[in-house]
Amino acid sequence: NPLVSVIIVNYNRAELLRECLSSLVQQSYRSLEILVVDNGSSDDSLEVVRTFSDERIRLLALDANLGFAGGNNVAIKEAKGEFIALINNDAVAREGWIEELLKVIPVSEASVGMWASKVLFFETDIIDKAGHLMYLDGQNRGRGTGEKDTGQYERLEETLFPDGCAALYRKHMLDEVGGFDESFFAYGDDADLGIRSRWMGWRCLYVPGAVVYHHHSSTSGPFSMQKVYWIERNRLWLAIKNFPWPLLLISPLF
Repeated sequence: NPLVSVIIVNYNRAELLRECLSSLVQQSYRSLEILVVDNGSSDDSLEVVRTFSDERIRLLALDANLGFAGGNNVAIKEAKGEFIALINNDAVAREGWIEELLKVIPVSEASVGMWASKVLFFETDIIDKAGHLMYLDGQNRGRGTGEKDTGQYERLEETLFPDGCAALYRKHMLDEVGGFDESFFAYGDDADLGIRSRWMGWRCLYVPGAVVYHHHSSTSGPFSMQKVYWIERNRLWLAIKNFPWPLLLISPLF
């Protein structure tokens, strides 16, 4: 029963955070610590966390918004678990989410340091992500995005890297790779971490039984100009940092 440190990074989403935390305290796997990183929220987020009496919950209240990358790095340094699970504050985990992820660890090779969940759009059977793929223009997208879940992604199989919305990592791998690059702030930071880990020889498995439901784009809004800025800026930064130079040269054609 290894300890799993579950990290939620939150900013001004009190009611979504309450829903997310409720799903975590009800997990069938009990050996957890739940780290809530609050990025200087001005709403009732801190009060929401304090309404939970579960002693496994730890609140890390920051004075400034460090983004998804910076907030996770703060919690990773504080985490005591052998494994690190990430879940978005706008996601709700099925009761066996952590248990399903841990089930596959004994059959995972030592080179596997990342495990991807099946992420569905909230209260639907439409796939948000079933692992992640990388495209030649520097953009990363969820595998199966927009498809109806009819069992087409039900195999335990390798995928490129997990989506940070709902993922499990070896703490040892994160320490070796160096955690998240905080220059990304938000969006693309999980892809950068995944690709850097792949370059260092670490692999990722997709676990179809580990299911999370996602209120997609509820943090910044689906058509937020801020979101567009970070996605496009980080798409370029991701390619510049991680693509081999021949691929980087032809990337503008895509």
